[in-house]
Amino acid sequence: MSDNRRRYRAIRKSLKDLCPFEPKGNQARHLNTLAGLICGIIGSNSSHLPKVAKKAPDRTKKESRAKRFSRWVNNERIEFGIYYQPYAQALLTSLAHHTLVLAMDGSEMGRGCLTLMVSVIYRKRALPIAWIVVQGHKGHFPEETHVRLLEQVHDIVPEGCDVIFLGDGEFDGTTLQATVAAYNWQYVCRTARNTQINEDGDQFPFHEVDVQPGHCIGLPDVSITHQNYGPVLTIAWWRAEYKEPIYLVTNMELVEEACYWYAKRFRIETFFSDQKSRGFNMQKSHISDPERLARLMIAACLAYIWIIYLGVIAKRDGWVKIIHRTDRCDLSLFQLGLDLLEHFLDEHLSIPVAFQMPTLTESVR
Repeated sequence: MSDNRRRYRAIRKSLKDLCPFEPKGNQARHLNTLAGLICGIIGSNSSHLPKVAKKAPDRTKKESRAKRFSRWVNNERIEFGIYYQPYAQALLTSLAHHTLVLAMDGSEMGRGCLTLMVSVIYRKRALPIAWIVVQGHKGHFPEETHVRLLEQVHDIVPEGCDVIFLGDGEFDGTTLQATVAAYNWQYVCRTARNTQINEDGDQFPFHEVDVQPGHCIGLPDVSITHQNYGPVLTIAWWRAEYKEPIYLVTNMELVEEACYWYAKRFRIETFFSDQKSRGFNMQKSHISDPERLARLMIAACLAYIWIIYLGVIAKRDGWVKIIHRTDRCDLSLFQLGLDLLEHFLDEHLSIPVAFQMPTLTESVR
């Protein structure tokens, strides 16, 4: 049996095992096509459909496979709620025994498209939960889009778990903050240096807070902007290694806690890097239609979660010393996952597939 077929069969079985319904008819065929897309994306390290088709097992010609994949991403019946949400829910459930740290960010994808993404932070990686794709180049999304995506994520977060939301300077809108607070989540968002602070009747911009390199100043129980949103904790934080301070707004009580959590926000950049230059080259996809790209991302994001799962397995089960080196590990979880999959294929070993994270021992964490 070819490597492509072994990989495909393992993926298809895992997709069906986690599917909340018994796939029949068109849905079964759509799930099989999704398994082929995941298989081809990983095998080709590409999201360009003709390249993906080369690494997807099928007795049809490569051109026929590419057309089938194109029909899948064109199909309006391929919905996030059916073909991704169940796996995102399983992922969040597997992590809900700890605080869920959610980060929102945007990036260019495909040809002339922007993706707004919410990911869950996990071991220096950001795992995709939900997204919205629109046409456009670099720029900000309107706040109503931020809120709409957050509502979508809220619907799949397990009840009762602790959640912390992180956002950069684009995601400091007071409506977004109020939405997060209404969910009983905590948040830390970066804000602009000219954001107005209202303290005991005095109003001044953030940059007038006299913070020095290596220091942090918090102003509790203030309101911000001309809307007087609050009370919130505002923070001017100048890390010693940075050229200038950053400014944060949060509903947390402690400055140190807010800074600790916000530092994790930068890990969402690893997802975009892995999906682009270091991994599946989503920036080279020829798709320019936002809805088509959003569907292709279902397969690309499931592929990413699986590879991170394999990277965790590599560390947990001692595969690192076999596939990498014995004295230390210089590879990311993403690269470890790719290398472990290659090892399983080369050695004709069984291929574990999952779209949630495994239980870890304290030493591995």
